[in-house]
Amino acid sequence: MGTAETLRAVETVWRIESARLIAGLARLTRDLSQAEELAQEALEAALRQWPDDGVPRNPGGWLMAAGKRRAVDGFRRSSMIERKHRELADELEPVDLSAATIEERIDDDIGDELLALIFTACHPVLGTEARVALTLKLVAGLSTAEIASAFLISETTVAQRIVRAKKALANADVGYEVPRGAERDARLSSVLEVIYLIFSEGYSPAAEDAWTRPALCEEAMRLGRILGGLALADAEVHGLIALMELQASRLPTRTGPDGAPVLLLDQDRSRWDRTLIQHGLKALAVADRLGPPGPYALQAAIAAFHARALTPDATDWAGIAARYDDLYRVLPSPVVDLNRAVAKAMAFGPEVGLALVDGIIAEGSLGDYHLLFSVRGEFLTRLGRNSEARAALLKAAALARSDRERKLMEERAAALG
Repeated sequence: MGTAETLRAVETVWRIESARLIAGLARLTRDLSQAEELAQEALEAALRQWPDDGVPRNPGGWLMAAGKRRAVDGFRRSSMIERKHRELADELEPVDLSAATIEERIDDDIGDELLALIFTACHPVLGTEARVALTLKLVAGLSTAEIASAFLISETTVAQRIVRAKKALANADVGYEVPRGAERDARLSSVLEVIYLIFSEGYSPAAEDAWTRPALCEEAMRLGRILGGLALADAEVHGLIALMELQASRLPTRTGPDGAPVLLLDQDRSRWDRTLIQHGLKALAVADRLGPPGPYALQAAIAAFHARALTPDATDWAGIAARYDDLYRVLPSPVVDLNRAVAKAMAFGPEVGLALVDGIIAEGSLGDYHLLFSVRGEFLTRLGRNSEARAALLKAAALARSDRERKLMEERAAALG
């Protein structure tokens, strides 16, 4: 690679890595201005060395190691050296910027404050429910009510989980870090769950003030992509990335000009984000190559059927129903069963879907879930049983979690007379 190409590569890497590099160095130095100076010094080192040595395989890690080397040198020259030696024992080892050493420290390029916070909240000292609740509270800034809505549990239960989780982390003296190796792998599934719940809160918020919160979706996708770069061989990480990007492609069409929700089959598919769809399909292909599909990859496969259909009538509902059967086998839950009922109704008729929905109602686990009765109302409407459909839609309206959803259910009921 020539000097000009190398310099362009340095510029590209800097655009991609600079924010994360500065964040990581700020975590190390607790001084943003100093972190920015150290990042610039690392960039200058790259401009000097990369034209001769070539661009390293992990350029972000190289820059981070170079910046930390300069931070360590600064600590040695300052009166804080003894305290910093204790705080940064791992970082104060002599730093070799050779390619071999950088490869050994490849996990050290994360440098993402938010990701570190998620992994800390997902520490094994906590139970799964506590990990998810605490991370949603700390990272996404969700209220106790919003978390309770996401889990379909009471606010009191969520509050107790958060209090106990904070005490457990304090008692265990858990550090603020992104774990490595086997410890990272053990926490990965919980981290994926948290990231998807953050995305879901952006895609379909529990709060009443907005039908979507795109910034949360963007943050969740950013975190997913960081994980994708970290866990290159994990199928479910790439399945989650695919799922989020395919779903996010529909965000521009989920509400109308008046802010009212627009159902999937009524959305203008010409406005779906084709770039996100292509990225999502590529991530799904990676997940498929890496191993048998898990829950996220299966949900992404379902989203892909919708993304590939240019019109609602072109949707392969039989294929979607088959994927929901697969999903229910690996992740049996009443909500998955409800979505499976919708797919089967679209593929094989409303009678099939209604039978499945009535079975869920008889089982009783979703008795307070408004969408269960909304779906039942839709099936009954298609069967011409309007009085029963109207009663189901009014029950859905009474259980709706937001004024907008309540209004939508009431309008559908009123249209039936």
